[in-house]
Amino acid sequence: MTKNRLEAFSDGVLAIIITIMVLEIRVPEEPTWHGLLTVLPTLFSYLLSFVYIGIYWNNHHHLLRLASGVNGGILWANLHLLFWLSLFPFVTRWSDESGFAEVPVMVYGITLLLAALAFYILERALIRYQGADGALATALGRDWKGKGSPFIYLAGTLVAVVQPLAAMGVFAIAALIWLVPDRRVERFVGDGRGE
Repeated sequence: MTKNRLEAFSDGVLAIIITIMVLEIRVPEEPTWHGLLTVLPTLFSYLLSFVYIGIYWNNHHHLLRLASGVNGGILWANLHLLFWLSLFPFVTRWSDESGFAEVPVMVYGITLLLAALAFYILERALIRYQGADGALATALGRDWKGKGSPFIYLAGTLVAVVQPLAAMGVFAIAALIWLVPDRRVERFVGDGRGE
């Protein structure tokens, strides 16, 4: 399998995940502004999960642009990542429908944590295949965001024990950190080293 097929498959799975999430949004029971206010928590949880899927899609794209190829281990690492991302519709809906109760928000955080670890495993598999002196390893450098994010997700999960809504705020802050593009990787892609 070429890296193009891997990317196309992943793009399709992520598109389906987003579609499932949007289909799970309930329409307000009444056609008023008050009715819209009643579904704002649902829209917030959808927006947060949508942003996370978008972040993974962007970073996955950059990883594969800099990758020199794929092997069986990379294919399984990619499927491992897609598995955790495929749980986003479930944890998003559960958190929302429970009124952001402790356990569903903790499971949301655990899912974010495991998706981040799966992405790190995929990164390492691609670097191992390409070599430590390859474009991907050079572009990622120390990767402080990638290594620090699991600690933020763990902290948010622990905060959910006492204040689930505050935990959702922690998860939103982590998403904001990732919204800033990784300029090192973009520079490598822009230089044509990922072609």
